[in-house]
Amino acid sequence: MAGQGQGEENRLELQGIIGFNGHVASGLISHPDREHLIYPLGCTIIIENLNTRKQQFLQGHTNNVSCVAVSRSGRYLASGQVTYMGFKADILLWDYSRREACAKLTLHKVKVQALAFSPNDQYLVSLGGQDDGSVVVWNVAKREAICGSPASSLSSGHATSVIFTHNSDEIFMTGGDGTLRVWDLDLPNRKMRPTECQLGQLKRVVTCLQVAEDDSCFYCGTTTGDILKINTKNKLLNSCTPQKGKFSLGVTALALLKTGELLIGSGDGKLALCKGPNYKAAKTVQLQGSVTSISLRGHGHQFFVGTGGAQIYRFNYPEFKEELITTCHSEAINDITFPFGTSELFATCSKNDIRVWHTTTHKEMLRITVPNMTCLAIDFMRDGKSIISAWSDGRIRAFMPESGRLIYCIENAHSMGVTAIAATSDCKRIVSGGGEGQVRIWEISKETQRLVQSMKEHKSSVTCIKLKGNNRECLTASSDGTCIIWDIVRFTRIQMVMSNTLFRCVCYHPKEFQFITSGTDRKIGYWEVFDGSAIRELEGSMSGAINGMDICDEGIHFVTGGDDKLVKVWDYNEGEVTHMGIGHSGNITLLKICPLSKYLISVSTDGAILRWKYPYMLR
Repeated sequence: MAGQGQGEENRLELQGIIGFNGHVASGLISHPDREHLIYPLGCTIIIENLNTRKQQFLQGHTNNVSCVAVSRSGRYLASGQVTYMGFKADILLWDYSRREACAKLTLHKVKVQALAFSPNDQYLVSLGGQDDGSVVVWNVAKREAICGSPASSLSSGHATSVIFTHNSDEIFMTGGDGTLRVWDLDLPNRKMRPTECQLGQLKRVVTCLQVAEDDSCFYCGTTTGDILKINTKNKLLNSCTPQKGKFSLGVTALALLKTGELLIGSGDGKLALCKGPNYKAAKTVQLQGSVTSISLRGHGHQFFVGTGGAQIYRFNYPEFKEELITTCHSEAINDITFPFGTSELFATCSKNDIRVWHTTTHKEMLRITVPNMTCLAIDFMRDGKSIISAWSDGRIRAFMPESGRLIYCIENAHSMGVTAIAATSDCKRIVSGGGEGQVRIWEISKETQRLVQSMKEHKSSVTCIKLKGNNRECLTASSDGTCIIWDIVRFTRIQMVMSNTLFRCVCYHPKEFQFITSGTDRKIGYWEVFDGSAIRELEGSMSGAINGMDICDEGIHFVTGGDDKLVKVWDYNEGEVTHMGIGHSGNITLLKICPLSKYLISVSTDGAILRWKYPYMLR
């Protein structure tokens, strides 16, 4: 296919990522240099400078990153991934200072569950997922496996976490479902010998591990919501606390401070500072999403907390007050829009919320939350006085763009959810499309919102609406395989084009004599506005539907993105790919060229927002 085999020179430059996969246990790590945060997002590992907020990206995994570990000296970084059933999952060893992979270690099947470096950077221990069930010790310097063993006995469940002791390169612990073991490495004989920890009558599922500074004991967080303290020497249970008032939804993250206090994160989003011996919470803070990572900066005067709600918080130990430093959508992003004529801000929508972002600093300026509902489409009014949004409960809601206050809500706008929305440039009308296939025109004023006309031609949900510059016509795409041009003054159908596909996106050429479409058949179709005839068809992707499309203001180039996770810039007349962007790990749902053609913003199903340098910037 023309343009598919473009060389390295035509890669799009990735400038920034807004996103954090908060579901990776202990995935958020404060680097020992105290200046960088390391966290995963899809197949990428992001290294972010805490002072300048500049990001660097480690890319090399072929599927989602499932675990991350940093050596104590900070020289090495290791990351494991998931893969498909029957295939082997890689561990990548990275040289931190050069920011590049120095080894690929492959033994585990399907998933690498957890990783840990020995205190002197000599060894790396890795745990396989439930389809693998083995523990392997690797020699870091030689980049090879030393020995492996089943991680748990046949009678118990699989192990999920691993940690080395602070002072010995030969002792590490693993914990999981009904299994808790201390392992001794016998390197001359290339063997490892496990000792089961005796918990008596207790049956526990261990979620996280921490070792005391002097290695005399170690602590285990459990799904029951208590902390087990185990003696390292005799492998006996020392205590199980708290007896009453256990941590709700289980202990999901642990960190041990120099003072001997424990930081405990739980599944209900609480972070607690606990003192021994009974580990009652001295201070607690409620966060958004279950706490999955706690990482100390230096000795713990400051620490970072990552949650399943894709939030990263910074805490100072004395105040114990949370400060949100990074946030993102934790669900698929359904739409993205810029205010008219500016590229400084943009808005995205997802399940539960709409967020407004500052483009260059990635700062969240506003969050509008509607619990348990999904926002399917958004648009800024041309005058910038409101954000209109389409919701899965069949309502159209309009919000103030600065305060997020609700201005009006149109009840029962569509019977099967509002799936697409667009506003006329005079801000007097809204065109909306619904899951049942109707296209409706609304007259909007401050006090009233009146339904002017309902047009029923589409048999299935309306996926995209684009208005003509004169506000007299609009173009709608639907998943029933038709695109219709409507006269929205006389409320009649002007043209209809049909194709054997579920249309996902449609764009008018800026001169408005042609339009381009795409969808699940991976073809990009060029059509004549005047009579709806097909002009040409391009093969848009080798695999997967094309979900998003946008055209630049001059109409010379357009961009596409979809289930092949690639951002492509096309020459409109030649019909060839000129640039390609690789970076997404979820399917791309939408992408937009910013109004001044400086950036290209693409969003995906894993909640990530990627900002690319647009190659044909207006001078």
